[in-house]
Amino acid sequence: MNAITRFLAISAMVLGTALPVGTFAQAAMDTSKMPTTQMSASMTDGEVKKVDQDTGKVTIKHGDIKHLDMPGMTMVFTAKDKSLLTNIKAGDKVRFMVMNESGKLIVTDIQPSPK
Repeated sequence: MNAITRFLAISAMVLGTALPVGTFAQAAMDTSKMPTTQMSASMTDGEVKKVDQDTGKVTIKHGDIKHLDMPGMTMVFTAKDKSLLTNIKAGDKVRFMVMNESGKLIVTDIQPSPK
C-alpha cells in the first residue's frame, strides 16, 4: 500500500507541474494577443495627391487605415522602395499597404484601384 501511495503522490506532483506549462504554451500562441498589424493588415483605398520620386514620398488622401486604427485623412508617406512610386501620379485612385516601422509609416505596396 505504501508503494501505491507514493506512486499516486508522485503522479499528482508531475501532473500538477505539467498542466500549467501546457496551458502557458497555448496562451503564448493565442492569436488574439498578437498585434493587429500582423493579423489583419489590409489594403487601404486612397487618392494620390503628390508623388516625389526623388525623396521616395507620396501624399495620399486615404480612408480609414483599420489595422493601424487611423481615421481617414491626407498625409505624406515614405515608400519602402522608391520603385513603388514609378507607375503612379497625382489624381490616381490607389489601394495601398502601410505599416508602422519604428514609428514611421511606410508604404510597402501600392497598386491602381480596380475599376
